[in-house]
Amino acid sequence: MSRICELTGKGRQVGHNVSHANNKTKRTFLPNLQNVTLISDSLGKGVRLRVSTHGLRSVEHVGGLDNWLLKTSSEKLSLRARRLKREIEKSKIAA
Repeated sequence: MSRICELTGKGRQVGHNVSHANNKTKRTFLPNLQNVTLISDSLGKGVRLRVSTHGLRSVEHVGGLDNWLLKTSSEKLSLRARRLKREIEKSKIAA
């Protein structure tokens, strides 16, 4: 399973471990991913997503999952999140 946030697209970064003697060896920085259930108000159900803690704070700041998905461009979202966004848009139109 890839270590990528489904909402923000945040993934691993590459850098160096630097020793006291200034020797550099490759290492990776992984995002802090959590399996969370976010509630969709328009769909009336919970959705399980793999989200970084940064993404989770952003969702809370914007005012919930529905607002986050509607404001975010589809290119940054995962396939599951894009499908969820389409469902939310359809339910908003129907309501």
